[in-house]
Amino acid sequence: MTNADQLSRRERQIMDILYRLGQASAKEVMENMDDAPSYSSVRTLIGKLVEKGHVDHVESGLKYVYFPLVTHDQASRSALGNVVKTFFDDSPYLAVNSLLDMSIHDLSDDQLDELNKLIQARKNKKNSNK
Repeated sequence: MTNADQLSRRERQIMDILYRLGQASAKEVMENMDDAPSYSSVRTLIGKLVEKGHVDHVESGLKYVYFPLVTHDQASRSALGNVVKTFFDDSPYLAVNSLLDMSIHDLSDDQLDELNKLIQARKNKKNSNK
């Protein structure tokens, strides 16, 4: 399977729709796209996603119903890993620092406390594995 960063904008858009809906026909995908291309273009794009190993289908009557082969969590981790590698010298520290700088005023005290608990739990796990 190819990486999510090798998908076109339209292919990523289709994947987002399939993740949101769980499964969908080409017509349903098209109906959920902003500024959708023609039906045949949507079918072609979905076919490329099948070829790349991101999507599969089952027959449902006279139509195919498409679904993602990779979980949303796996895809998001892969995409985030690519962002960290590309923009933050493969440093999670730099990425988290940047995210905090971007959203520090949008985070509540409870959310900051929760982040602190997550950090402490990761530290404890790291130290227990030594």
